[in-house]
Amino acid sequence: MTDFVDEINYDKLIEKSLKQVVVEALKIAERQGLPGENHFYITFKTNHPETIIPRDLKIQYPESMTIVMQHQYSNLMVTENAFSVELSFGGKLQTLVIPFDAITYFADPYAKFGLSFSFYENGDVHALDDIEPEKKVAGETAQIISFDSFRKKQ
Repeated sequence: MTDFVDEINYDKLIEKSLKQVVVEALKIAERQGLPGENHFYITFKTNHPETIIPRDLKIQYPESMTIVMQHQYSNLMVTENAFSVELSFGGKLQTLVIPFDAITYFADPYAKFGLSFSFYENGDVHALDDIEPEKKVAGETAQIISFDSFRKKQ
């Protein structure tokens, strides 16, 4: 049976569509590796209930962390709701499972592209105070497309 809604939540629809850009970029990297100089900065909520990270990283980053996927990552697997990747921390390979709903920021500095997401908790949207409209990455200014720019002004 299909659930009926009282109103269309366009904010959630836009966020879902923008997250699909992240999914497709990760699928390209999964299939063939990152082309050329492309690389990803991904910030995610470590306290999201479906995020799986090693205990020492969870202690070090209790709320959020940023990973960089460039040359030294392996075993990237993209599923319907999450991705997993093996990264080196302190010389030790560790596997992270990151749900797409936990991602708050995605950027490809080489392409000067970035997406900033709000996150939903109990149906409420929360702004990300720690994300700036523009971020300098590797000496370059990346164009950040903020989810908030699509919201209806009140």
